Amino acid sequence: MYLDIALYLLAAALVVIGLAGTILPALPGIPLIFAGLWLAAGTDHYHHVNAWWLSFIALLGSIGFIMDFVATALGAKRVGASKTAIWGATLGTFAGMFFGIPGLLLGPFLGALLGELLTGTSVLGSTHVGIGTWIGLLFGTLVKLVVSLVMIGLFASAWLLN
Repeated sequence: MYLDIALYLLAAALVVIGLAGTILPALPGIPLIFAGLWLAAGTDHYHHVNAWWLSFIALLGSIGFIMDFVATALGAKRVGASKTAIWGATLGTFAGMFFGIPGLLLGPFLGALLGELLTGTSVLGSTHVGIGTWIGLLFGTLVKLVVSLVMIGLFASAWLLN
């Protein structure tokens, strides 16, 4: 009884931390959410949420995880970003985590801008690349958040219907 309660609390904590991870780039949001959902289903001995539901939720999570990277790459490629700019955006995203919401919003842009400037591109061209990369990162984050909420919604629906 107490072990089940502890496992459900751990599952809920994984889901909450995973939701934070859909916005914070240092945490693997979708995998943490899936781990929490799987733990909750396993604790219930897969009575409410069976392997079919978990497989479908895992497939959806995989698509969301991949789409995050694709959106970022497409945003950068669309504006002709160099590899240095993409690395700059990645490092800017990581560094921005330490400065709260403003850092998370400005870090990728500034990183891509500085990375593109290092390749010798003009300030205007580098700004264009920074904005395109930033929009790709924001779109990827939005996709992750939507997919995460759909995963949780499907799990809740399966739990309530069975």
